[in-house]
Amino acid sequence: MVFNSYTFLVFFIIVLTLHNLPFFNWKTKKINLLLASYIFYAAWNPPFILLLWLSTVIDYFVGRALYHQENKTKRKLLLVVSLIGNLGMLCFFKYGTFLLENFTYLVNAMGMDFHPAKPNIILPAGISFYTFTTLCYTVDMYQKKSKPVAKLLDFSLFVTFFPHLVAGPIVRPPQLVPQFETPRKATQHQLMQGLLLLSLGLFMKVVLADSMLSQSANAVFGSHDKLATLDAWMGLLAFSGQIFFDFAGYSTCAIGVASCLGFVLPHNFLYPYGAIGFSDFWRRWHITLSAWLRDYLYIPLGGNRNGKYRTYFNLMATMLLGGLWHGASWTFVVWGALHGFYLWVEKIVADFRHDKVKAIAVTPAGEVGVLGPVPEIFKKKTLTNFFLALLTFFLINVTWIFFRAPDFTSAWRMLTSMFSYVPNGAMLLSTLSMIKITVILIGVVIAHWFMRDTKVLTVAEKMPWWLLGLIWTVIVLLLVLSQESSSAFIYFQF
Repeated sequence: MVFNSYTFLVFFIIVLTLHNLPFFNWKTKKINLLLASYIFYAAWNPPFILLLWLSTVIDYFVGRALYHQENKTKRKLLLVVSLIGNLGMLCFFKYGTFLLENFTYLVNAMGMDFHPAKPNIILPAGISFYTFTTLCYTVDMYQKKSKPVAKLLDFSLFVTFFPHLVAGPIVRPPQLVPQFETPRKATQHQLMQGLLLLSLGLFMKVVLADSMLSQSANAVFGSHDKLATLDAWMGLLAFSGQIFFDFAGYSTCAIGVASCLGFVLPHNFLYPYGAIGFSDFWRRWHITLSAWLRDYLYIPLGGNRNGKYRTYFNLMATMLLGGLWHGASWTFVVWGALHGFYLWVEKIVADFRHDKVKAIAVTPAGEVGVLGPVPEIFKKKTLTNFFLALLTFFLINVTWIFFRAPDFTSAWRMLTSMFSYVPNGAMLLSTLSMIKITVILIGVVIAHWFMRDTKVLTVAEKMPWWLLGLIWTVIVLLLVLSQESSSAFIYFQF
């Protein structure tokens, strides 16, 4: 089930109605939410509910045992059980085919004739997201960072709560479990904010990502011919806008749906195309994943505590694994490596300028990333910083080639089309498509630059009621007038 479908609209109205009925007690309402979450997930493939349930039950009981167990050997054994259970499922379903293909290539390169049957493994929707959600719980229990969740119902709802289940935000127990302990019902203010965010998120997905940009991006990246330089650049910019509007649209919908039910989910995007530098980009793009990688990978590897060169290694290792998390393909590894390289260069420049940042610092609200706080010099909206933001945006776009291209051949074809003269290159995009892409991307960059220090709800609350109502009406009308879009969100495959 996807947010941008009539099925979800009916589903959400039923859930919202049941959640607000006065004669249900709080436990019954939580059970209703849990059952609704399972139905929401089962709409893709019902048998995979068993995987979700298994992961939930194992981590709930292992987490409690980890917290209370004093024997160090038994504690480590319990942690290994959780790691094998979570990462084992993730590796099999997400990386099984990838690992077999690479093993086959390696064996045949050594002169052996090995051709196994191709496995037919179906990737469960959102397995990367709920695996990280449950995994952080058991790690926290091992380190005794917080107390174990008292009730299996609360823990199950924390894992499966349908707004964040399939594509995030990646939540942690202290962010959501306490909200299940006492009755929750949205105030009128929360309900209106939630409906506004839901409308905005659907507008980003249906109107901008799907109707305006996806066809151009698919045409360019799906081509097997070398392209005219302008078409290649426009196709890349179309995907740059598409993936932002698609993923940020999902996160906005998720936060809005949760708000309508009286719950608060963490923000996942903060105008990333207005970022100045790459550590700033990762404080703004997929914020909850960036924080997860920092706290559960980068810092455990040592962060910046073991010298300059170890810091560089930790940065690259974090970004390589972050790239692989996105997909079982070497193109995603290269995407992560490019981000790691960018962070290397940024760190070298920072060290040279003696403007060092602390990798393990607790950052201000909303500013998370692998490098810690933003240097003060980059917080000002100066002309120099704007050009640095444009340079960051340009280099981020180069990385999107490897994120979107199905293989290295396609990626190289895009690079050569963009950065060299291609006589008789294929011209796939119409003038109208190019105009749409240009207007949308210029608007995105400018909006992100001026909105980089605020949030959309803050701006909405400062607007006169009639202006907000007018904008909201236009958003809804464009949703109605747009071609029907029921395509899955891009991050569902991760």
